Amino acid sequence: MKVKQAALAGSRHIGRSNILKGTLILTLAGFITRVIGFLYKIFLSKVMGTEWLGIYQLIFPVYGIAFTIYATGIQTALSRLIAAEIGKKNPKNIGRILRLGLLLSVSLALILSLLLYRFSDYVAVNFLLEPRSASSLRILAVVFPFCSITSCINGYYYGLKKAGVPASTQLLEQMIRVVVVYIVAYTVGKGDFQVTCEMAVLGLVIGEIASSLYNFLSLFISKSPKSMLYPGPDPEAVTLRRKNILKNILHLSVPLSTNRLLINILHSIEAVLIPTLLRRSGLSTSDALSTYGTLVGMSIPFIMFPTAVINSLAVLLLPTISEAQAMENEDLIGRTTAASIKYSLIIGIISTGIFLLFGRNLGISIFNSEEAGYYLIILAWICPLIYMATTLGSIINGLGKAHITFINSIVGTLAKIILIIFLIPQQGIGGYLTSLLIGQLIMTIMDSIYIIRNIHFRFDAVNSLLKPGIIVAMSGFIIKSIYEYLHKITQIHQAVFLLLFCLLFCVVCLILFIITDTISKSDFK
Repeated sequence: MKVKQAALAGSRHIGRSNILKGTLILTLAGFITRVIGFLYKIFLSKVMGTEWLGIYQLIFPVYGIAFTIYATGIQTALSRLIAAEIGKKNPKNIGRILRLGLLLSVSLALILSLLLYRFSDYVAVNFLLEPRSASSLRILAVVFPFCSITSCINGYYYGLKKAGVPASTQLLEQMIRVVVVYIVAYTVGKGDFQVTCEMAVLGLVIGEIASSLYNFLSLFISKSPKSMLYPGPDPEAVTLRRKNILKNILHLSVPLSTNRLLINILHSIEAVLIPTLLRRSGLSTSDALSTYGTLVGMSIPFIMFPTAVINSLAVLLLPTISEAQAMENEDLIGRTTAASIKYSLIIGIISTGIFLLFGRNLGISIFNSEEAGYYLIILAWICPLIYMATTLGSIINGLGKAHITFINSIVGTLAKIILIIFLIPQQGIGGYLTSLLIGQLIMTIMDSIYIIRNIHFRFDAVNSLLKPGIIVAMSGFIIKSIYEYLHKITQIHQAVFLLLFCLLFCVVCLILFIITDTISKSDFK
């Protein structure tokens, strides 16, 4: 009994240590890749133009649907199954789980690659409603098997709560993509927007191929899961048959993939509807694609920048919650949930402050687009909702309740699409922004209700909402006033000067959070 209690206490410490360490590693990688990504998007907007940037963005719904079928559910299933085996101190099945997951995922990816390559013209004309995207789709089809390999191996490492390889894979893919596109856009594109768009897709393919090879090689040099277990493997642990492992993978992945597929189809319908409905509001085809390109290619990536932290937390929350559930450790689930919600809200509030204060200046200075700045100010209010929904969804999936996140996402997305259909023809892009805010609010509220009803945790409203809100408002007022005064007299490049003040704002808020005990080490004990 004492040994079991000691092992449980040890697992709590190791679990908290791994999730914090893993989150920091993935966050650092996420920030670096997002910085690279911003520079990449700025480069694309200049060499491709906003209209072709909009066409380039149209291929990603197809990418998302395919990825959902061959990777999303299987990756999550591998992460949960491997974490559960670790929780049971049983490393015997981990290798088999990974191999069968890879076989299933790569097989599906190859089938989808052949289908998309064969029917790329049909998809471009009838689904994306943009024939010029067909050539980019044919290039995109090549990447699916390599993405499936990367996804499965990442799921394996997430299940072990070892974030180093997924983080370095993310960095490698982004850097290779940017370098390839930068070189070929000038050497091959030579001002031809369509060729440049195709080269951007080719860069994505080459980056994914390199990262999948790197991931595969990492399996041969990383430590075996057996060396991670303390006080040692359970001699009574059962070795699962391949048929049972495949059944478990399908049992977890099929509902999740089906759920995500339907959600992705709805998101894809939304993405295709926006340019079409913008034309109904009075815009020309070129203006509609340019507006869509500005919103999706410039403003939304800014809004999603802080998700480097949230996504890192979310991918490690799922196996941590799953492992705690396997050990029937309700206390760990509650404490992990409380800390995750608190820091998601704090990051969301800081982000809202940054985009409200500096949104217009960021759009003009970074993308030379006042329109992008206008969208940033409106989208600022959605930050806490997006970040919270990501965290809550990961917690719910970790409990094995993927159908709950599916239902909530479907309701929120359907509400958004209905509002889009009615509001965009009347209000233009402003109607889409309103629809986005309301849809996300519905989804976050529904996730929150489920968490409150099913997990016992203490929500610290003072340190999660009140103090951060007051600190961000006060700091923002002072720092924005200093910025407005200094930027008129400084000779520093305006974009650099602006980003330094955004960083200063975050540092000041962080210091005040520590001084006022809004954040503390006790959150991670």
